[in-house]
Amino acid sequence: MSHAASAVGAGASAPAPVTILLVEDDEVIRRSVAMALERYGYHVIVAGDGLTGLELFREGRHDLLLLDVMLPGLDGIGLCRRIRETGTDPILMMSARGDALDVVSGLEAGADDYVVKPVDTAVLVARIRSLLRRTTFTPAAAATGGRADQAGSPGRLDQSDQPGQSGQSGQSGQSGQSGQSGQAHQHARLVFGELAIDTGGLEVFLSGEPVALAPTELRLLLEFAANPGIVLDRQTLLRNVWDYGWDGDTRVVDLCVQRLRKKIGAERIETVRGFGYKLRR
Repeated sequence: MSHAASAVGAGASAPAPVTILLVEDDEVIRRSVAMALERYGYHVIVAGDGLTGLELFREGRHDLLLLDVMLPGLDGIGLCRRIRETGTDPILMMSARGDALDVVSGLEAGADDYVVKPVDTAVLVARIRSLLRRTTFTPAAAATGGRADQAGSPGRLDQSDQPGQSGQSGQSGQSGQSGQSGQAHQHARLVFGELAIDTGGLEVFLSGEPVALAPTELRLLLEFAANPGIVLDRQTLLRNVWDYGWDGDTRVVDLCVQRLRKKIGAERIETVRGFGYKLRR
């Protein structure tokens, strides 16, 4: 669970520093990456192998995990899978080769994004900031797929969450609507068949059972829910979900969709060949 937004001490105005767990077996790279991130104000905890990294993950709270693919004992792919068994912390993988198999394996294991080593510090920090933004969006923004400037709430609202539905009319109904509309907008429960999304609590349910989603999976689902029945191409999803201001690797979209389908049902997200994906109403 992220604690980047928590304050240091009672009444303190400064946020706690973002904590990153860096798991890298190469000592030179581990030290250089840690020092570079610390210069940007991050608090970095390091491990030199996968098993130590798993132990540190279980012992503490971290805002983001930065994992190398090639690790002794337990490799980065296996570590990512173990973390995803119990945690939804954002994960950024580092691949020395950018090999397609490494990339696909890491994303299939549950990583949110990847970078290829050697990576420029500015690029790494940009990816980290982008990934952290995906985990700290507000319920108001979630109701519109992460874009708080849009008006209206997509999908079908659960009747229990709609204002002014008590059967009363006149002034009392109007006051209820005006006094509750903002709150209901932020706490809308969007329903798509057996799939329900609580945009206020940022919770997802399938047939009444809670569904655990990683931050990027949740952000992707909210983007689809903001545009039900509308085909979204991969570049649009990269821009709105992954926060890429440049052309990114569309494989991250395909593999995140694949993971999301396994959790909410393969039939819920439809592939439109040659164009992209859409959420079925």
